[in-house]
Amino acid sequence: MKMKSTQALFECLLEQGVDTVFGYPGGTILNVYDEFERNGYGKKIRHILTAHEQGAAHAADGYARSTGKVGVCFATSGPGATNLTTGIATAYMDSSPVVFLSVNVGENLIGRDAFQEVDITGITMPITKATYLVRDASQLADIVREAFAVAASGRPGPVLIDILKNVTAEEVDFTPLPKEEHIKHGRLAALANRASSPLKHPAPKEKDLETLLQLIQKAKKPMVLAGGGIIRSGASKEFTAFVEKLDAPVAVTLMGQGAISGRHPLCTGMIGMHGTMASNVTTAACDLFIAVGTRFSDRVTCDLAQFSQQAKVVHIDIDRSEIDKNVVTAYHIIGDAKEILKALCDRMPQYQHKEWLEQVDGWRKEPDRQRSGMLDPKEVFASIDRQLGDDVIIATDVGQHQMWAAQYYNYSRPGQLLTSGGFGTMGFGLGAAIGAKIGNPDRVVIHATGDGCLRMNGNEYATAEYYGAPVITVLFNNGTLGMVRQWQTLIYNKRYAQTDLDRGPDFLKYAAAFGMPAWRVETAEQFDEALKQAIQCGQSALIECIIDIDEKVWPMVAGGAPITQFLLK
Repeated sequence: MKMKSTQALFECLLEQGVDTVFGYPGGTILNVYDEFERNGYGKKIRHILTAHEQGAAHAADGYARSTGKVGVCFATSGPGATNLTTGIATAYMDSSPVVFLSVNVGENLIGRDAFQEVDITGITMPITKATYLVRDASQLADIVREAFAVAASGRPGPVLIDILKNVTAEEVDFTPLPKEEHIKHGRLAALANRASSPLKHPAPKEKDLETLLQLIQKAKKPMVLAGGGIIRSGASKEFTAFVEKLDAPVAVTLMGQGAISGRHPLCTGMIGMHGTMASNVTTAACDLFIAVGTRFSDRVTCDLAQFSQQAKVVHIDIDRSEIDKNVVTAYHIIGDAKEILKALCDRMPQYQHKEWLEQVDGWRKEPDRQRSGMLDPKEVFASIDRQLGDDVIIATDVGQHQMWAAQYYNYSRPGQLLTSGGFGTMGFGLGAAIGAKIGNPDRVVIHATGDGCLRMNGNEYATAEYYGAPVITVLFNNGTLGMVRQWQTLIYNKRYAQTDLDRGPDFLKYAAAFGMPAWRVETAEQFDEALKQAIQCGQSALIECIIDIDEKVWPMVAGGAPITQFLLK
């Protein structure tokens, strides 16, 4: 049937089950927004107008991570599109499926330095799974269908579609197709049939499984590492069954939080630079180290040359490019974590490693932390746990509060912690929290942040308030860029260059400007009461926690040092 290309675009979004789009309009994308209103698509798809394109990108990302769906984000050309890039890179580093759609200047203006022209496909090529420049309206539907398939398949990630403005004014022949039929038609069918198709992942081979099973059989001190790939694969249940059958200690990466319950007796907590004593020491003492769905980032391994060098390292991952990239493995299996773990579990006997687990338990006692006498971040997260438990979603920014959120809360399920692990994006948290709340309206969403981060993304409170998507901000205010100051204290001989935040705003007045209730607390009892009121108020709220300027994240391993060489100053 004949229709405008913009109508075909929205029909394609409906085919994908899209119910929410985050975005910000501008000149070149106006035909898309006009179609949204003109043909009633606004009654079928909810559009969330954010305060800034970066906020829209993070909100679409948080929506995707917390729901398991593909997020969708709109932006106009030029600065609108480039404002997405931090959010695109954040999604790329953490393998979050988001389709970003921008509209560029018309064909007659490409390459002429026209107003708000930018080569956004070229800019984003290194930080996406795929980019598409749509010059032919007849290709639009196929490209949209392909983009969603690529974003969600294999190792998920962001995809960008840039449409020339003249294309959004043309008519096309559009044939509706149910989503399950897309793989059989057009560009998607051709892509699926390619030998190296990104839509395919190899099934585990019997001989590969047998080799790993033999390594497991010989191991006396096995250990397992849970990465974010378990969450992206939806393999939490299979992973827990596997480690229980193996009877081995389990460490988690920052992105792997929730792959196994933090309260599980086999879980030793986070690994790496701010990992637990138990996780780090166990890594250096095991004889078989099985890593599932992880990149082996520098924050996990610290000194690469000495990382688990005494053990046979096995890597299970869907992305071939991650194998032997950072840590050289003794063996690896490429494929979907869910399929591989289920196949292993079906073939494994029940193991018992009683003596090994007793040895690991001996490393669980953490060294005493210095207490400042002021409000302790550990008390804050203990209160959140008491009052909200497993039902909460916590979205963080980046810094000390991010590590405290990872260390002091026991995540029980995938998608419960939303954080920028790979790119380390200050400003991620509030947008992600709003996206999570819109995607999960019945859950309480906590936005954990610091006074440095909130200055970067606080404008999105306007979005939360307008759309009735309440998030509770827990602000750790120490009057400084806390994590940077910690490094300056421990490594740079207390030279505090440009880290003190001895300036506004008054965050309670800032919250009031958005019509939000806010509390300033200095004790655990005050926080308990403020959180109770924030939960009951039914709107966005802010709790400013006054903490010591020199509150530290412990344990800590210096960058590049062996994983067991803790700084204990």
